Amino acid sequence: MNMEPKDFRRNKAKFFLFVPLILALVSTIVMMLWNNILPELLGVKHITFWQSAGLLVLCKILFGGFGFAKNQGGPGAQFREKWMMHRMSGEDRQKVREEWLKRCRQWKKED
Repeated sequence: MNMEPKDFRRNKAKFFLFVPLILALVSTIVMMLWNNILPELLGVKHITFWQSAGLLVLCKILFGGFGFAKNQGGPGAQFREKWMMHRMSGEDRQKVREEWLKRCRQWKKED
């Protein structure tokens, strides 16, 4: 007996239908933009649909990540938390400003 609600199954089906369609659409747009702009502008070769899809995946890996560690903190979580200015008190902000001014002045003196 299936214990999943009908809405969940419907949403799962929509997800598996729409995600490939969206990826195909975005890959096509990337391919068309590349092939219409870059060969004339930079002298690069035309690319295929699959090359544009691979380019999207590569860009996501290099620049966007896949979001695995966003909710779990990750290695930079303490750093991000410490430097989020909107969460700092006025006193903490002033300390950060003073520290950066001190470092910048020191760097300027070395030149």
